[in-house]
Amino acid sequence: MSSTPDFDEIIPRLGTHSIKWDGMEPIYGVPAADGIPMWVADMDFRPPKAVQRALQGMLDHGIYGYWGDNAAYEAAIGWWMQTRHGWQVDPSWIFTTHGLVNGTALCVDAFTAPGDGVVLMTPVYHAFARVIRAAGRQVVECPLRLEDGRYQMDFDAWETQMTGAEKMLILCSPHNPGGRVWTAEELRATAEFCARHDLVLVSDEIHHDLVFPGAQHQVMATAVPECRDRLVMMTAATKTFNIAGCHSGNVIIADPDLRARFAARMGAMGISPNSFGMAMTTAAYSPEGAAWVDALVGYLDGNRKLFDTAVNAVPGLRSMALESTYLAWVDFSGTGMEPAEFIARVEKTARIAANHGATFGTGGESFLRFNLATPRAVVAEAVDRLAAAFADLQ
Repeated sequence: MSSTPDFDEIIPRLGTHSIKWDGMEPIYGVPAADGIPMWVADMDFRPPKAVQRALQGMLDHGIYGYWGDNAAYEAAIGWWMQTRHGWQVDPSWIFTTHGLVNGTALCVDAFTAPGDGVVLMTPVYHAFARVIRAAGRQVVECPLRLEDGRYQMDFDAWETQMTGAEKMLILCSPHNPGGRVWTAEELRATAEFCARHDLVLVSDEIHHDLVFPGAQHQVMATAVPECRDRLVMMTAATKTFNIAGCHSGNVIIADPDLRARFAARMGAMGISPNSFGMAMTTAAYSPEGAAWVDALVGYLDGNRKLFDTAVNAVPGLRSMALESTYLAWVDFSGTGMEPAEFIARVEKTARIAANHGATFGTGGESFLRFNLATPRAVVAEAVDRLAAAFADLQ
């Protein structure tokens, strides 16, 4: 078993082809010299040593041929889902894609046709809308209701939006960017909504391992088992273990008819797994990886508490209470400023790159998203800069 990870270590990432760090200045105008990148959702932490050992073993062998025999990889996924989430996964249900944005695109391609509507509960992860529109489908925005600083599903309102052209709903569970962990009742209501409107339900659960004390993630497949005839599950080790660069994700489909349709599209596009991603995932989904995740969640919990306390002390700013993820969702509407003004203060004055809320769809316009998966000293510096940038409101 590895020793306790040092999440406080500052690991230089500039000049390493990191989009988060090297893209900060050209995209946001935030100077590389002293800017703080809090936009792209990867972490500034090394993964568990088990992952590093797996890669070192591949390097030591020195031959990088085609991957074969998925048994250990599939067993690791099965062990993780059963042990950590109480979900029993048959190996035959697992498809490996080049990450979950690719998985989403494949679902759109397999289960909808050009012109069909795909339902999103907005604001939500921006890549969903991007791939839907790129595929020639229609994005159907169903806005979440903001109630007492917390997102709620609003099925009564959404019923009036359905026209019959909708063929799929993509659920972000836990929710990005709001950090909500949906309850069993909300998951059941979502499945029932999909059944009423004959929608394929794609449940993206990439953040399901990053849940804070007081909240309990429930896998859609186990929360509403009767929806399996329309359910597509998406999971990955990449967000959990900071290995997004390996571009590996899993689309898990229990229903044989849906599985056959998805397999046909995978075959038609010639998609096969990345050997590095397979090895890294197999190593991560282990008891050593589990201990690392437990330590990570404890550290992230401290970061979110520091961030929320400081940000919420600034008049006009409100950080949504996080139940999961490491992505803080901050509402600037209380400042009375237009987005251009509060964005300029964050980027030009505080020198922080954060995601613009409008990119997440309807309901995100007054928000910015901040990545807290960085050493605590960086979070402390960021909140000091934010307080100074809005000091005239205090």
